[in-house]
Amino acid sequence: MAPFVTVENLCKDFDGHRVLDNINFDIEEGEIVGIIGRSGAGKTVLMHLIRGVDTPPTLGNVIFHISYCDSCPHIDLQSKSGSKCPKCGSELISGDFDLWAEENAGMKRRIMRRSAIMFQRSFALYGDDRVIENVMHALSDVNYPSEKQVSRAADLLDEVRLSHRMMHIARDLSGGEKQRVVLARQLAKEPLLLCADEPTGTLDPRTANVVHEMLHEASVSNGMSMVVSSHFSEIIEDICKRAIFLEDGKIKKIGDSKEIVREFLKDATDDESFEKPDIGKELLKAKDITKRYITVDRGMIKAVDGVSFEVGEREIFGIIGTSGAGKTTLSRIISGIIEPTGGDMDVRIGDQWIDMTKPGIEFRGRAKCYIGLLHQEYDLYPHRNILDNLTDSIGLEFPKELAMRKAIITLKMAGFTEDKSRDILSRLPGQLSEGEKHRVALAQVLIREPRIILLDEPTGTMDPITKIDVKHSIMHAREEMDETFIVVSHDMEFVRDICDRAMLMRHGKIVTIGETEKVLEYLTNEEREIMSQPEK
Repeated sequence: MAPFVTVENLCKDFDGHRVLDNINFDIEEGEIVGIIGRSGAGKTVLMHLIRGVDTPPTLGNVIFHISYCDSCPHIDLQSKSGSKCPKCGSELISGDFDLWAEENAGMKRRIMRRSAIMFQRSFALYGDDRVIENVMHALSDVNYPSEKQVSRAADLLDEVRLSHRMMHIARDLSGGEKQRVVLARQLAKEPLLLCADEPTGTLDPRTANVVHEMLHEASVSNGMSMVVSSHFSEIIEDICKRAIFLEDGKIKKIGDSKEIVREFLKDATDDESFEKPDIGKELLKAKDITKRYITVDRGMIKAVDGVSFEVGEREIFGIIGTSGAGKTTLSRIISGIIEPTGGDMDVRIGDQWIDMTKPGIEFRGRAKCYIGLLHQEYDLYPHRNILDNLTDSIGLEFPKELAMRKAIITLKMAGFTEDKSRDILSRLPGQLSEGEKHRVALAQVLIREPRIILLDEPTGTMDPITKIDVKHSIMHAREEMDETFIVVSHDMEFVRDICDRAMLMRHGKIVTIGETEKVLEYLTNEEREIMSQPEK
């Protein structure tokens, strides 16, 4: 196959720190290339440079080998040069263009119109519009004939197997369904290149596999090249011909995807051990908690139905269950975001029990200050540096010297080394990898010194090595700060490794509570398939 993209001696610096160092590789026409590496290796920065977004490289080139039309804006694969332009009938001309060269600014815009990107943690949909309308908006953006948009949108939804949801409101879709609408919207551009940056990071493994299959089918059926980064090693092995192993901004190895994944995973071992702490007195008590919703189409829904449990000081307590089990609603009740319909929930602050079911500064308002919540859709302030994100942007006004000291201590609790903690304080969130941003978000919770920390899908977008780092950060925070954690997760391996006890929910009710290993034995085969990483 002919080369489509050549990445040549590519380097990128942020504030004098080199995050990409002399990157060289080719992408063939129609090839799917995987990028794998631990958090902070440079995967997202590399993908953005290939796509042409954000700031230019410090050194090097991203060269697209294409054919283009001199009479209209159409571009195509270089292998199509000499053929007639499908838009105006003129002959397509072969050319090689450096995407970031100033003299190629006009061609860069044309190339970017025929490329697409799927960002991690962002569905980028019109939430109040129907699914088919979302796809039609994308077709309008590329000036697709208005009289053909409905039919073309329906075809694209067929391609991503979502025809049965075309009239649904986008915000009412599941995460996996939303990501497939995003894919349909990207395919509306008829891209020559799709960059997929952790496209399934927040999805459970079974749903992620469906989206991975969609991506592969879209590449094959459309002759589209693709660059994919993912912490699911299965997607790299199953759909990528070749893979690139990035380490500290350099290519450690490039070659057969299965070989690259094996090379990467051999370092994903956890040799650190932690002593099991003495679980202290009860810190949270829930009795007969219920939460009901009234809907027009389904009547009364019992999202949480008579739930009773307790959590002790320094305990790491897991809440598990498939989508719809009630665990997210329960976590919102625990954190004080919503009120239960019935039942009692009390949190101990000092020696006093606080009633979480009552509003006001003497009740729920007082306790909420001591409950930290790290949601899977966390959001850092993009235009504030990391030090500001950790201190004054959340209302912690320290003298600068004390602020830096407190920030470094907290970043170390969240899994950074001291040198790395100092290095990132002046950086913006956009200059960090997704895994690094997640750990900063955890530090943002820890710096408030909460008594209970509620983690919602804490490992959603993480590679296996970063998961180990996050596990260690949680265990260290418990040991050094006497923190108590409630973990809501579908990652059964993580729950098994970290939780002292767990609670399995099904249809709003508790199935069982107890030692984590024993609770996991109650999972049905279907639940195991949904919530566990598939074994290879």
